[in-house]
This record gives sequence, structure tokens and C-alpha cells, in this order.
Amino acid sequence: MDTFGQYFKVTIFGESHGPAIGVVLDGVPENIPLNEDDFTEDIARRASGAPGTTPRRESDKPKILSGVYEGYTTGAPLTIVFWNSNVQSQDYLLFDDIPRPGHADFTANIKYNFANDPRGGGHFSGRLTLPIVAAGVVAKKILRAEYADDAYGQPVVLPEAERAGGKPMENAPGQERKKLDIHVDAKLIEVGGEKDPSKWEALVKKTGQEGDSLGGIIECTVTGLGVGVGDPFWDSLESCLAHAIFAIPGIRGIEFGDGFAAARMKGSQHNDPFGPDGPVKNGSGGINGGLSNGAPVVFRVAVKPTASISQPQRTWDFNKNEQAILRIKGRHDVCFALRTPVIVEAMAAIVVADLL
Repeated sequence: MDTFGQYFKVTIFGESHGPAIGVVLDGVPENIPLNEDDFTEDIARRASGAPGTTPRRESDKPKILSGVYEGYTTGAPLTIVFWNSNVQSQDYLLFDDIPRPGHADFTANIKYNFANDPRGGGHFSGRLTLPIVAAGVVAKKILRAEYADDAYGQPVVLPEAERAGGKPMENAPGQERKKLDIHVDAKLIEVGGEKDPSKWEALVKKTGQEGDSLGGIIECTVTGLGVGVGDPFWDSLESCLAHAIFAIPGIRGIEFGDGFAAARMKGSQHNDPFGPDGPVKNGSGGINGGLSNGAPVVFRVAVKPTASISQPQRTWDFNKNEQAILRIKGRHDVCFALRTPVIVEAMAAIVVADLL
């Protein structure tokens, strides 16, 4: 399925080398200020061009097709598209017969009976994380908006009185204003096993010269959630975050708080004592029983090395029915973890917006 969320629904569409990719957001509250320039900062964080990233360059300029009027969301489905232009599809034509190790070529061909678009990875491509980043921008705005109850007791975003030409909603009887101040921040903390950022550039350069690739680890922190966000079991805060994070291509693991280290601890070491303001340490990563406990939600994500490398790799030629040696051409990241923190942020913001 290409849709995530129950109340804040995110649907992505398109293929890497198709005419366009994009996202449809349903459940966006009305009166959120939004224009195409709002996406610039996060899109730039995901963009290629830095050492170790793919030389494919796209303008990645968003076009809002629906759901915004005069600079504010309308409450109708919000549609954002990005046009593809810099494609080199000839690099991918042989992968139907000779699938790339570590890619979706083989599994997608079997599942879709060779009907899927193989160019640039098609719908399985990391390029589809661009509309996810756009959805994250909208989600972050939702998490920092000011709300009040309407006549039916439902939370709605406060409109600007000057724009509406009337009295602000705060003057209506029985309404309470509430300003959400939830922030999501992700950063790269490890590249290829190296934790010292000053050594990353040289490591990435050397690995690229060897025709190989690197992975990394990203840490994400969500602050301002308060207590009680999430549900037990199926829709626990960890479950929903893990579901969304694993939808990012190339993710190999996630851990919360002490994470896997907790398996080597005693309960007296891992448990979080409570004080008058909640937990006084954060071995649980800000979650108890699937619910936020008031502490920052902290999790780390393992990103695999880029599967496309120029070193020769063994694979199978299904046309000739024999073992083959594949040397992958094309434009690929040495370490796509360098561009992934903003995607992790977007996914976390999407999850929290949906749960709220």
C-alpha cells in the first residue's frame, strides 16, 4: 500500500524516472499557512551534490496543485508534485534479466510479473522519499499550530482574524486556546562505524574511490509530546514510528532509548525512576506501555550501505540462465545516510501528527 495514517493520511505516487512524483495529504487541518517556499529548507537537506552523494541533480521544486487557497490550507486534500527531468534510464535496462544485489529488481519482477517500471528503481526508488519530506514539512506545521475548540468541541486551527475579516475564535465563549510546540530533530551520529564527524568526508571519499559504499546511524528526538500519545499494542508509539521508519528504503534497524544495550543491562540499570516532573533518566526512550511519558522520545535508526556499487558483484543472469558478474553503472550515493536525517524527521512528524 502507498498510504499511511488513519487521520493524517499520506499517499505517495510516481516513479523515479517517470514524469513526476508526488504526495496527497488528507486530513490536513484548515488555516495552516503554507506556500511552496516553506519546503525549501528541508528539501535542501535531502538534496544531492555534497561529497558522497549522487551526482543526479533535480530542481526538486514543489508544485501545490490542491488544498491551498490564498496561502492557507483549506481542509481539502493537499496535493504536491515534483517534476522529474534529469533521468538516464538506459543505465537500468539490463536489470530485468540481471537483478542487482541488494535491490528490489528481483522481488518486484516476481511480485508484479515484470510489469513494474525498472528505470531508476521505479516506485521502489529512494527518490520517492522527496514527497515524504514534503509531507513532513506539513506535519511539522501541524505540530506547531495554535488550536481552539469549535462549537462541537473539536480542535481546529485558529484562523487569522485579519484574513477572515471577523473576530478571532478566541473571543467565542467556552473555547480554550492551545499552542502545540512539538519539535522533531534528527542528526547523523555515525558513518561507516566512525563516530567522529571530522573524519567522515575522508572516509566517504576513500570508499567511493574503492567503488564501495557506507552506511550510517541517525538519532531522532521528539520533544514537547507530553504524556499519553499513542495506544497500547498495535498502535503503540514505538509500533507506529517503527512502521513509518522501515518504510524508508534501506533502513535496517531501529532502537529506542537504551535500545539493544538494554538486553545486556539489569532492571536496576535500565528502569527510569520517576520524579515530580516525570522520568529522571530516559532508558525507555520516552515511552512506557506504548505511550509517551513526558520525556523526549529518542530513537536511533540504522541505514544500510548503498546497494549500488561499482565493484564487480556476483548475480544471476535469468536470460542466459547462468552466473554473471555485474558492474553497476549510473549515479549513486556512496553513503545515502548523509541525506536521510530529514527523511527520518519527516516520518516521525507524520506519525505524531496522525496520532494527535
